[in-house]
Amino acid sequence: MDDYPVEAPGTLRYPSLTQQWQRLTFVHWRYDPGDVQAILPDGLTVDTFDGSAWVGLVPFHMIDVRPPFIATLHPLTTFPETNIRTYVRGSRGQGVWFCSLEITRLLGVAVARTLFGVPYTWAEMSIDQTSERIRYASRRRWPNPRGASSLLEVEIGDRIDELGDLERFLTSRWATYSTLPGGTLGWVPVEHEPWSLHSAEIRELSETLTVAAGLPPTTSETIAHYSPGVTARIGFPHRA
Repeated sequence: MDDYPVEAPGTLRYPSLTQQWQRLTFVHWRYDPGDVQAILPDGLTVDTFDGSAWVGLVPFHMIDVRPPFIATLHPLTTFPETNIRTYVRGSRGQGVWFCSLEITRLLGVAVARTLFGVPYTWAEMSIDQTSERIRYASRRRWPNPRGASSLLEVEIGDRIDELGDLERFLTSRWATYSTLPGGTLGWVPVEHEPWSLHSAEIRELSETLTVAAGLPPTTSETIAHYSPGVTARIGFPHRA
């Protein structure tokens, strides 16, 4: 899959933000492409693999998110996050579309919505991990629908030595699209080292975040992957 390289296609000379994404679990479902296309803005087309659109639930620990020229501000810049995402193509190529992003910092919600046009929400969240299992819980506080939630526990498996086509399609994404203030479609480049992925077995899963994002209830088989994480550099938003 040449369109989905495991390494970033370029180097960001002037990132707007640096951050670490740690202790991630990727949970994915197949969707009818028409159901996903219905929630996308003009200018984006749902990306498909094996004839299906794919929607992901991705909880993780965001560490030290900040502009590169500002010193760390722990604990304000470190918090759990849970996002619902899908995969798209636009004028700048393939990327990620975030349906929602839950975090525990209300100030971060306001900044991200204002500067990047990304649909962040304020939530209560927790991450608990042992050597073999990790458990994530999230419940939305604001905006509506309040109470939208997710609960996920997975058992972490062996490292995947070489990513297959599906793993690359789901994780090798080097840009995001969003609706910028004023309603225009925006594009943001992303750079980080290649993912180190592990197999993961779901032990418990319940969620209402996909329905809250305007998608039909999940009915397909669920697949999961775990990663210890990467260090990411986020570019400045551009019009797509």
